[in-house]
Amino acid sequence: MLVRSTKSRKVKFNSSAREFRVQASPGSSDPQKGGKSNLVQQENSRRGFIPQNAHSCRLYNLNRLSRMDVIACNHRHEIASVEYSVDGGDLESQNEDEDEEIPPSFIDIDQPVLTLGRFPAAGGNDKRPVGDDIPLRRSLFSNVAPYIVFQSFDCNGPIMPHEVTKYLKWHLSTITPLIVRRTLINSGFQLMKRCQEWCGTWGKHMKSSCFRTLKESQKINHFPGTFQIGRKDCLWLNLNRMMLKHEVKEFDFIPRTYVLPRDLSCFRQVWKKVGSKAKWIVKPPASARGTGIKVVHRWSQIPRKRAVIVQQYLSRPKLISGAKFDLRLYVLVTSFNPLKVYIYPDGLVRFASVKYSDDINYLSDRFMHLTNYSINKTNSTYTSNDCVDSCTGHKWALRTLWSYLEREHVNVSKLWATMKDIVVKTIIAGESNITPLTRVNTSSRYCCYELFGFDILLDENLKPWLLEVNISPSLQSSSTLDTAIKGPLIKTVFNIAGYQLPNTLPAEEAKKLADKYRFDVVCQDYRLHKTVLSYQERVKQSVYTNLKTREEYLEPIIKNLTPDDVRQLIMYEDELTQVDCFEKIFPTAASYPYLQYFDVPRYYNMLLDAWEMKYADNRSEGIMRLEKLCQQKYHLEQPTVC
Repeated sequence: MLVRSTKSRKVKFNSSAREFRVQASPGSSDPQKGGKSNLVQQENSRRGFIPQNAHSCRLYNLNRLSRMDVIACNHRHEIASVEYSVDGGDLESQNEDEDEEIPPSFIDIDQPVLTLGRFPAAGGNDKRPVGDDIPLRRSLFSNVAPYIVFQSFDCNGPIMPHEVTKYLKWHLSTITPLIVRRTLINSGFQLMKRCQEWCGTWGKHMKSSCFRTLKESQKINHFPGTFQIGRKDCLWLNLNRMMLKHEVKEFDFIPRTYVLPRDLSCFRQVWKKVGSKAKWIVKPPASARGTGIKVVHRWSQIPRKRAVIVQQYLSRPKLISGAKFDLRLYVLVTSFNPLKVYIYPDGLVRFASVKYSDDINYLSDRFMHLTNYSINKTNSTYTSNDCVDSCTGHKWALRTLWSYLEREHVNVSKLWATMKDIVVKTIIAGESNITPLTRVNTSSRYCCYELFGFDILLDENLKPWLLEVNISPSLQSSSTLDTAIKGPLIKTVFNIAGYQLPNTLPAEEAKKLADKYRFDVVCQDYRLHKTVLSYQERVKQSVYTNLKTREEYLEPIIKNLTPDDVRQLIMYEDELTQVDCFEKIFPTAASYPYLQYFDVPRYYNMLLDAWEMKYADNRSEGIMRLEKLCQQKYHLEQPTVC
């Protein structure tokens, strides 16, 4: 039997009016190693710690880390199964182009002592005013814990009390980028290689079953199963499935692709028709950074047994100063059910370092045909760009490209809208596989978010083509331009993702913090992120997902909100306060047409669609409605199994 853990309520469904009525019963109750010494000294001095020598720092780290437990998390990868068997079965690099390691010339920010040195000692006389100058961000709603305020990589913000920072532990992976590390340190986190009670990590994609080991207070920068769009073969299979199910023109933004050896006979028939007239690009299905890619025009160059994809080569790209280029767009997904997608307006434009030629005699020139930075940076003719607004060098800011194209009288707004359409449709194409894996392998909505890197190429007619999706886009910052783009990006990603103080904070310290900053609560309440539904909530969701038209649910679905509905809307509205320069592209008041592309109706997508229609132009009204329920702790009501 399912019962409420807090207030007892009677829920009735009126089938004719398609609405729920919720009544409260009376008497209810609330339940890095120093290579450049000057850099090290400057950084340590800024943080209030000046080591006597490098040896003492290393000893401190070794002694400190030897007492930490080894994180129990298997960073292997999931084997894809999109209606066919992946040869080799190993997804060690599912389009993960983040390969940054700590260079010896950079300050060792891996030292826990650096994070502790900047904080006042326990019992200090830190009398900071209550206002904007606090290290925590209030929720819009009562009885919801505040969120950690992430600071920029290049500046310090309000100081987090020492009693709190010792519980803010971040697990370092081998690919945690330097710009991420600096952001975390400036935000009060301790960076640790070995730790079990960590709050967050930034690493490679894991095998889906490994997500089950996550605790309710831990966040990771991936969802289970995102290889469904991160692998090139899976990406094509999912988009091709959408083409077959819907109109081809709606998903005609990826070059025709053949998955070998599965499609070898079909590809052979195509080859007989076009022969060597066409050019093809051969790619490993799960590689990144241009590894293993080549452009071919002879049948003998096609692998017969090895797992690859063969894609129609876009031989007439848009050129600037004679060179080919592609765009890297950054896309944040904070949830797949409901689907919530944000796009960063200022990505990167990456140029090939040799001018383009359509001559087949130059097909082997990787500097001409590939735009990957990791490849072109090795060319002696490669020129870096240290100015964000400059149209020089082999890497530009996206906004610089827009300015360039506007001078050529290109409708940039229309082009950008087309790219956003590609992003949403691509994510929806993988959603039907990702959502079930997330539901099975996670028990809390708190644990996952993901930053994707979409690579898009423009042809000579300015049609955008999707090349691939990276599930660990590189955040390497090798130039001033990279830093200017990726620094604000990662800070905003963390703030939108919404990190809260873990429940491991002792009750005494939590109370002191609540009193000091006048919070209702300060630590994460796991009830806000639970996925378990009451019987009445399951009935409501079943009824609405079986409705045939939008008009049938648009008003009644939000007329009487369940506690689970309120929890979803709380997270949504709190998230929107941190969007900053990101643009929300799903859901919006105009995104309803995309719902037709989901394989099955999702109740939460319908809920947010109705919420956007009613409150998109008057968010304060919707927020006030939720606040009244939060004051009663309605959002914390949970079903319990007897």
